[in-house]
Amino acid sequence: MAAIAQAQPNIALIKYWGKRDTKLNLPATGSLSITLAALWTRTRVEFDESLRHDELRLNGSQDPAARARTSACLDLLRRLAGTTTRARIDSCNNFPTAAGLASSASGFAALVVAADAELGLALDRRTLSALARHGSGSAARSLFGGFVSMAADHRADREDAVAEPLLDAAEWPLAVVVAVTSHTRKSVGSGAGMERSRHTSPFYPAWVSGAAADLTAACAAVQTRDFAALTAVSEHNCLKMHAVMQSSQPPLLYWSGTTLDCLQCLRALREREGVEVFFTSDAGAQVKAVCLPGAVTRVAAALADIPGVEQVLISGLGEGAQLVNDGEAI
Repeated sequence: MAAIAQAQPNIALIKYWGKRDTKLNLPATGSLSITLAALWTRTRVEFDESLRHDELRLNGSQDPAARARTSACLDLLRRLAGTTTRARIDSCNNFPTAAGLASSASGFAALVVAADAELGLALDRRTLSALARHGSGSAARSLFGGFVSMAADHRADREDAVAEPLLDAAEWPLAVVVAVTSHTRKSVGSGAGMERSRHTSPFYPAWVSGAAADLTAACAAVQTRDFAALTAVSEHNCLKMHAVMQSSQPPLLYWSGTTLDCLQCLRALREREGVEVFFTSDAGAQVKAVCLPGAVTRVAAALADIPGVEQVLISGLGEGAQLVNDGEAI
């Protein structure tokens, strides 16, 4: 027997960059994200008493480097189930992996949903969100669909560091156009990059102290469907995060020349042509354009015309992680 789950990556509009507690993987700030529909991770989990250690295949290949994080996350569920049985995990993405498109978020969200089903735990979404956070801070948000918020924790036991749904996908059906400027893995992973910034960027304290105000403003914009307000706070928050990255020592330069060309293109579309669109970008060279559905064709065409853009992906907002039929391909 095995369980298969599918989860979608989420794109943070208000970012978290930096951890308050690396052991518990606690984000230093709150965040706000949108869950995508067209991009997905599917993960198959099978517990097998004959295994001496967990086995992980990602996109058809063994991935020993990622196995330690995966096993650590599974250990939390095994402890709840009262078992030490190892698992065979097969996972695949329909989008570039470890390239700034939140594959770790969808990966760990799918992992905990599949493992929960396979172990018969029947945990609630709040608990699954907390468990997924241990694998990837942003994975806590991929348990839910649409617009998802995650506040910094306040309780002594840290169990309130979980994501919560803010608005369903259908209630404000925005679209996302992704300009893929590179299919290669980033040279510095997000976890290592966050620690570098926390310890070396002179801008890091200001970044953390200003996060709550950005999150409050963005959540209000979502609840009132105020696209202009969401545009202003999201772009500013994105640029502040990259200022922290770039001021780290050594600098974290995730952007490429093509990335900058995409950002300039999107600003020109909005300021010169009145297209309702804004940009965001995470720890990678990819650019995500968030727009109203009627602007998708214009935005996608403009990004596709930029030299260096390798692929353009279009998605609406999607649902949270869920189990899928055993017949789904892995």
